Amino acid sequence: MASITKPRTNMKNSIIAINPSFPFLHFLPHSPLTALLFSPRKSQKSLHLCTNFSTTLLLFSLSLLFSFTFLLGIFLLGFLRSYQNSPLPCSVFSSPEFFSTSLSSRSTSVSDNDEGVPRLSYSTMVPLPAHGLSGNLSEPEREFWQQPDGEGYRPCLDFSIGYRKASAEISKERKRYLMVVASGGLNQQRNQIVDAVVFARILEAALVLPILQVNLIWGDESEFSDIFDVEHFKKTLQADVRVVSTVPSSHLMLRQPIHSKIPRDITPKWIHSRFFNQLNKDGLLILKGLDSKLTKNLPSDLQKLKCKVAFHALRFAAPIRQLGEQLAKRMWIEGPYIALHLRLEKDVWVRTGCQTGLGPEFDDVVAKIRESEPEFLTGSLNMSHAQRKLAGLCPLNAFEMARFLKALGAPKSTRIYNAGGEPFGGGRALHPLIAEYPNLVTKEMLAREGELSRFVNKSSALAAIDYIVCLSSDVFVPSHGGNMGRALQGHRAYVGHRKFIKPNKRAMLPFFEDPTISEAEFGSVVRELHRKSLGQPEPRNYRRDRDVIAYPVPECLCQKP
Repeated sequence: MASITKPRTNMKNSIIAINPSFPFLHFLPHSPLTALLFSPRKSQKSLHLCTNFSTTLLLFSLSLLFSFTFLLGIFLLGFLRSYQNSPLPCSVFSSPEFFSTSLSSRSTSVSDNDEGVPRLSYSTMVPLPAHGLSGNLSEPEREFWQQPDGEGYRPCLDFSIGYRKASAEISKERKRYLMVVASGGLNQQRNQIVDAVVFARILEAALVLPILQVNLIWGDESEFSDIFDVEHFKKTLQADVRVVSTVPSSHLMLRQPIHSKIPRDITPKWIHSRFFNQLNKDGLLILKGLDSKLTKNLPSDLQKLKCKVAFHALRFAAPIRQLGEQLAKRMWIEGPYIALHLRLEKDVWVRTGCQTGLGPEFDDVVAKIRESEPEFLTGSLNMSHAQRKLAGLCPLNAFEMARFLKALGAPKSTRIYNAGGEPFGGGRALHPLIAEYPNLVTKEMLAREGELSRFVNKSSALAAIDYIVCLSSDVFVPSHGGNMGRALQGHRAYVGHRKFIKPNKRAMLPFFEDPTISEAEFGSVVRELHRKSLGQPEPRNYRRDRDVIAYPVPECLCQKP
């Protein structure tokens, strides 16, 4: 399929390409004079009609015009060259024009400066532009597709002078090395990698490429380089921490301890006092189990570092990126689309302690697994299913999601991309949603023959492809939060405030259970409950449970005049 948007061409090359012999030609006005001078079929007869005086005057005039345009061309080419090599200010990086550029022309071509460091303005993965409002839309439909006002918030990773001074030594560290083992699914691993960089910065250590632990649920044995662009990761962070592929042999010991008992909500001061002296002595520190252990209220520079890692350094490997972009284009070219992250997998029902909505035969299977392996259950053990549901701890099932989208004003003809895994119950689990919204597709349906074959049994790569397609959607809706939902919430805010709708389950579900409420009343209630959370920039407000990756305002996004 042809690319939706043409890649940006180099302006200097486009000037020369007009006519290799005359790089100044395009500056001349179109006139009989220029046609005479540059036409390959000039008539000799027309030259004989000119008198000697007029010929001399003509040649003299052309000589002056040639000299002027030649010097002007040199000046413009020099200006373009200097402009291309100059760093982009934050206001340019974060302008709407920048973010409306196609995903393929930005994320696959990183513009490097003379030292080979990707400019932040080009290193982030950018979605395809949002579709404008068109057609005969009802007011709820228009409100549903309307993108939020960014309120002037733009990416702004301005590190302090103290941080930048310390970087000179930390980025060259060759004595202390930190190794981290990341576990879980793709987005859980991404969170731990982000925190690993912060740990390395606090401990003034070089970071060894994180080790991705084999996922026991999905059996994925992918390594860091299978999922992420290693060289891009190193280059993007080279001013913050030194990243190496392996530990020097001089730092390896026969029995290297692995620290996994790390408390929650730890601060930079705790990390430094607990590990720095040991790291300084041994030269190598191995950490495991970093998931959600780092405090959410870090100093400003470290919050900016987290955004730099999440939104710039952790770029997906080229094969994943290329296929993800192709699938995103296939969705985008047909018009606006919704991306749903439906959490209907068996393990989700086991962990949440919720009922599937598919009947006793399916709920009994989940209950038996939960009884045999109670450690999988998250949250309070003494809560009933009904209590969990009313507390907002259960995913929306397909029926509830269909009713939710309809209440918000999503048209029946809307194309929906389902980013969730294989639902427990198969097609039966999705039937209520497909009955209301028949244009529901998955990556398996979008991909052509053989395109997904290299990613068979690679759950992290498949999740990364889903992530890319979701990033370019006009509207993103998660059915149950989770790491992917939080990551996309922040990423979509960071690249231009794309609409993100987080279902307010706790406030909304009582109305689901009310048989007396009409569909019109239900829609009015649902829209009012979500009016203030339809993608507007929401400050983190220094709440303990709010991660800057999901809420990049105000640390990583600032209001620019």
